[in-house]
Amino acid sequence: MNNDELYIKRCIELAGKALGKTYPNPLVGSVIVHNGKIIGEGYHHKAGENHAEINAINSVENKDLIPESTIYVSLEPCAHYGKTPPCALKIKELGFRKVVIGAMDSHDKVNGKGKKIIQDAGIEAISGILEKECIELNKRFFTYHEKKRPYIILKWAESEDGFLDKDFKPTAISNALVNQFVHQLRANEHAILVGTQTALNDNPGLTVRNTEGVNPVRVLIDFDLKVPAHFKVYNEEAQTLVINTIKEGTENNIKFIKVEKENFLSDLMNVLYKEQIQSIIIEGGGFTLQQFMNANLWDEAIVIKNEKLKLVNGTKAPEFDFNPHKIEIFRDNHIKFYTIFFNI
Repeated sequence: MNNDELYIKRCIELAGKALGKTYPNPLVGSVIVHNGKIIGEGYHHKAGENHAEINAINSVENKDLIPESTIYVSLEPCAHYGKTPPCALKIKELGFRKVVIGAMDSHDKVNGKGKKIIQDAGIEAISGILEKECIELNKRFFTYHEKKRPYIILKWAESEDGFLDKDFKPTAISNALVNQFVHQLRANEHAILVGTQTALNDNPGLTVRNTEGVNPVRVLIDFDLKVPAHFKVYNEEAQTLVINTIKEGTENNIKFIKVEKENFLSDLMNVLYKEQIQSIIIEGGGFTLQQFMNANLWDEAIVIKNEKLKLVNGTKAPEFDFNPHKIEIFRDNHIKFYTIFFNI
């Protein structure tokens, strides 16, 4: 690994600290290097606050070193005025010696413009350093802008003999260690979705407990509004989108969005895109999960299997014929991770 890759790797590490907190912005880290020594670093903490490059610049004690320094950034510096001024202009103004970029930003407001501003100012700029890793870091952001839909993660827990519950009644399958992992997953992603049956059977809150983090936006698919208003999914702990065929409108933290049953999945993708949801966990149940699989509409799947639990009868786990790219073992629970190759 050469020095450029080493410093971009550090940018990726820094950026990851804000996972789940920057929506609708991407995760970005930045490092400033002078004569082989890091003199400043920073990352984007949340939307509306300073971008990574500005935080890195602000952390440099001796600003006189900046014109002799290289700034590394995991994603192309922005070129547009949003809630903050363009970072590319700040880099130009301070006159860095060189700029090294991990991945280019495909978002139409940037898309090469940031790099061009820097090069037009006579500053050397190179890009595509650890590009695959930098795209992976922002798989949610890139999927959202390029595929016009959120990054989709299917998730379920099943018994050793392939059931989601016993005798169609709520059944604890995963252990306490895995539950902590699941809550961290919720904190990392933008939204979480369940169907009518799961909401009625389990009455889930779909919030983050057992760990620190922001509650995801809850998405309830409930065509005929069968889920009673006193159920947990309607409480005030998180923003909730209720996708149904009956009514539209907003009531406090609940937004009712009307769709047709025909072409439901493509309508749902349009709704989530308009609501700026960049990633979503599909938590079930079996019917909802199977719909996404049948449409080949997923990016990752996380399957928790309790190797010691046999349930014999109940809701069958979805049919899933793929090879995991990673397996993690939490005592008697195995978590299998699947990815449809992230190809843009």
